[in-house]
Amino acid sequence: MALRSWVTSANDAVSDFPIQNLPYGVFRHRERTRIGVAIGDQILDLHACASHGLLAPLSEEIIAACSAHLLNPLMSLGPESWSALRRHLSALLDADQADTQTQGRTEALLVPMRDAAMQLPAQIGDYTDFYASIYHATRVGKLFRPDNPLLPNYKYVPIGYHGRASSIVVSGSEIRRPCGQTKGSNPEPVFGPAHSMDYELEVGIFVGPGNPLGCSIPITAAEQHIFGVCLVNDWSARDIQSWEYQPLGPFLSKSFATTISPWIVPLEALAPYRVAALKRPAGDPAPLPYLASPSSDRDGIDLTLEVYLQSQRMRHTGVMPTLLSRANLRDLYWTLAQLLTHHASNGCNLRPGDLLATGTISGPDEGSEGCLLEKKLNAEPIRLPGGEVRTFLEDGDQITFRAYAEKPGLPRIGLGECTGTLLSPYLPHIHTGS
Repeated sequence: MALRSWVTSANDAVSDFPIQNLPYGVFRHRERTRIGVAIGDQILDLHACASHGLLAPLSEEIIAACSAHLLNPLMSLGPESWSALRRHLSALLDADQADTQTQGRTEALLVPMRDAAMQLPAQIGDYTDFYASIYHATRVGKLFRPDNPLLPNYKYVPIGYHGRASSIVVSGSEIRRPCGQTKGSNPEPVFGPAHSMDYELEVGIFVGPGNPLGCSIPITAAEQHIFGVCLVNDWSARDIQSWEYQPLGPFLSKSFATTISPWIVPLEALAPYRVAALKRPAGDPAPLPYLASPSSDRDGIDLTLEVYLQSQRMRHTGVMPTLLSRANLRDLYWTLAQLLTHHASNGCNLRPGDLLATGTISGPDEGSEGCLLEKKLNAEPIRLPGGEVRTFLEDGDQITFRAYAEKPGLPRIGLGECTGTLLSPYLPHIHTGS
């Protein structure tokens, strides 16, 4: 029989946060910042649980980590500690395991989500963005190289670049349209606001225990270094990107903002939804030995990802967000474990709280594109309710990502929402030299 919580909202069939999920986040309530666990429409305050003795059976290390203001200390402890804490929290919230006294003590430490302000869950020291979807890479490649969309290294190397950690913001933050250099039909580039604003639908991997500088992480141990996953919107200014990206890749077109969802879902919660990694087409090279996983039959995750857009006019007139696309994490060419192992393969030291992102996640079919740039291949612009048309994002547009794993007979495990609203740019004073 499936577990049920005495927190009744967690038993709702469409809740992202049943007792089988228990994702971690950091929230602010009554001027205090705490670590919490989502359960239904409530947050269990782990700092308060530690203070009130509800975590007493656990190790001192775990209790101290739950009393911190960020998740980095808990991330550093590793999978045995994570599992022990998860089992204990599940028992506290289980309708059949928690006695009346324990339930009463725990219930007093719940905070309604509507009363909390979510924060970044960790101190993110470093951020790396990958390019793990072959469907995305192929569609984008066709825009620039119709006869040869994939570069020769793609099927051998998990392509990635170092991103900007300081501009990562939590869901709900407003995003300013950036300024930068663009090159149109005129001989000289110009500086000004980007015109071709885009989103990128991605999943983030939060690193748990790191590795010493000079040491690698074998593919068989990679998931022991993954604390959990979240949603990521890698906002992109396509016109800035197209001018600046050669020869070293994107810079100002990406570094202005990245939005993440506030809840980190443990891999343990997604275990029932594991599937085989994407089967490589006949003729594709096998992964090199250091990236070859003996568990490829369960290295994928069946996680549905959705993108919604709501324009400013839609919000003002009460029109609900419209679904733009639906993709799935299982369609990645490179798995989460392969991304992490490749990152550390040269001895690069990963640290607790580092964030790796998959890159844009797209599927093989129309309607599964993970960004607006890909949709340009369809030629037709996007038509919104009320007659508005979009090729790229306009000021006032709000983008929301949602993700969930579901299977007959099992609860829905959600990642929550990753939302951001695009605002008009700050226009910096431009010195002309005159």
